[in-house]
Amino acid sequence: MDVLKDFKEKAASNLQTIIFAEGDDERIIRAAAEVEAEKIAKIIILAEAESIQKQAEEYGVDLSGIEIINPEKSEYIAEFTDEFYELRKHKGIAKEEAEKIVKDPLYFATMMIYTNKADGMVAGAANATGNVLRPAFQIVKTAEGISTVSSAIIMVLKDKSFGEDGVLVVSDCAVNPAPNSDQLAEIAITTADTTKRLLGFEPRVAMLSFSTMGSAKHENVDNVRNAVGIAHKNAPHLKIDGEMQADAALVESVGSRKAPGSEIAGKANVLIFPDLQSGNIGYKLVQRLAGADAVGPILQGLAAPINDLSRGCSVDDVVNLTAITAVQAQNE
Repeated sequence: MDVLKDFKEKAASNLQTIIFAEGDDERIIRAAAEVEAEKIAKIIILAEAESIQKQAEEYGVDLSGIEIINPEKSEYIAEFTDEFYELRKHKGIAKEEAEKIVKDPLYFATMMIYTNKADGMVAGAANATGNVLRPAFQIVKTAEGISTVSSAIIMVLKDKSFGEDGVLVVSDCAVNPAPNSDQLAEIAITTADTTKRLLGFEPRVAMLSFSTMGSAKHENVDNVRNAVGIAHKNAPHLKIDGEMQADAALVESVGSRKAPGSEIAGKANVLIFPDLQSGNIGYKLVQRLAGADAVGPILQGLAAPINDLSRGCSVDDVVNLTAITAVQAQNE
């Protein structure tokens, strides 16, 4: 895929240090070796060195040139304990508890980023999204001006007539179960920014619903319609429209009938789902039934590049998300 090739080439042009927190997972071990071989990023794996080397040998994988750190015995424990204690002492945390927490690989990895020892993290192969996000919220926090962290997934379709030559960005599919209007608006604006920064094309954002321009009446429709108004007010330079049904957003002949006059209908390359259920179900249906490639989830709104894998990810998924994380780090 040209999109992924572009990410890898850009990542290789300015190597960033990306940390893998789940070093005992076979997919992570294989992906680390592949990233090193392709020179996409500098990788740090969190694991016990002897154990992971033994696993790598069993898999026929060469980890030469890859740094391996054991969070339980690292020279950084004292530093990270002090830093984390200062960040969380207002919550009543004790030093002993802080030390125990920073030895957790997800917290350790996030502290590596916070202290500028790594540029980004990829995790989630063996952890739920909430576990990946918790240390991120506590340590690196959200980017300036952002209150809603969300996720974006790049869908690469076989049918090039949809989206931007077959590329769609969809959100939010991993983080917010039931966003209100303000949150939906912020998700739309953030996803448009992600699209522009990572993919380089002009975002045309459709806010999805089961209604198109007032064809149905329901509080869920009102939530989306209100979000469109807020997004227009907060980011008048962006092309955002809705509420609209998915076919109206994606198929020009349908869009022209259901939403005449809309510059987005039938031409959308960014889709904002109204809630997590529809977003998660929708992208996985497209991925499995249409044979589309789904790259992500890419977390957006955090102050550092931390990305969350699906627990059903493949080795290729890990490699691809690593390339994207490295490109995000270049843009920081």
